[in-house]
Amino acid sequence: MINLTILGCHSATPRANAFPTAQYLEINNNHFLIDCGEGTQRQMRKYKVGFSKINHIFISHLHGDHYYGLVGLLSTYGMLSREKEMHIYGPKGIQKATMQMLKISESHAKFNMVFHELTSKESELIYEDDKVTVNTIPLNHRVYTNGYLFKEKEKPRKLNMLNISGYPEIDKADYLNIKAGRDITLTSGEVVPNKSLTLDPPKPLSYAFCSDTSYKPDIVPIIKDVDLLYHESTFLADRLDLAKKTKHSTSIEAAKIAKDANAKELILGHFSGRYPDTTVFQKEAKTVFDNVSLAKPGAKFTLK
Repeated sequence: MINLTILGCHSATPRANAFPTAQYLEINNNHFLIDCGEGTQRQMRKYKVGFSKINHIFISHLHGDHYYGLVGLLSTYGMLSREKEMHIYGPKGIQKATMQMLKISESHAKFNMVFHELTSKESELIYEDDKVTVNTIPLNHRVYTNGYLFKEKEKPRKLNMLNISGYPEIDKADYLNIKAGRDITLTSGEVVPNKSLTLDPPKPLSYAFCSDTSYKPDIVPIIKDVDLLYHESTFLADRLDLAKKTKHSTSIEAAKIAKDANAKELILGHFSGRYPDTTVFQKEAKTVFDNVSLAKPGAKFTLK
């Protein structure tokens, strides 16, 4: 199961009703923070994100609207007497910049912080447990930038109790082997195929976060068949020249990535402040890709 909460989704400077990028992702009992622009902890409180649940923070790049909230958040964790270690993933330099600011400000953040500094320009596995993997999505921005692909691991096959009941010899001691995908050999020598004793598990779900980037079609194989895709859409197509100059994407380009990747749903975000009505992004993207949603603070997306 995936639950995504948008905490902030606008580009550049914070405004009265526009917050820079930050997202809270729940995936298979993991609780991740993705990017941490100014005001993130305020948004976390507003939308009832459990501070104590987050042990992993993923920063796409070191531009302020994606990173300047991190030091404040870590300082707050210190004031809340956090003891659990925090894992922080981001570009090379994030550890020095963060720790210097915490030191200068005499922060109370005394808990252990484990920094995972990224330098590769190829996709790499950066986190894995028994339920989830996280891979980088190398992007093309003005500074070194990664998106992140979060994927559930395949779940065990489910027992087909109706079929199992037809073999009285099979008992509970065999269930773990059956769920692990193994065939069962009866005392008669008959081999009962695993597929006749199990049901297919739910398809593993996936979420791709593509932060600031120019149009980069070579990420498509990395995110192929993704269930939910967030892709920056700073400009409309009429400002393609500005998108290229600043290494951002248009709504049309984001929609092309979604279509080519066979994504199930596209979320647009990182809107430039020059557009007071963001629905124009959705309308334009739908000329290329049908299932388009808009990021907005407090918006929730759930996949089961």
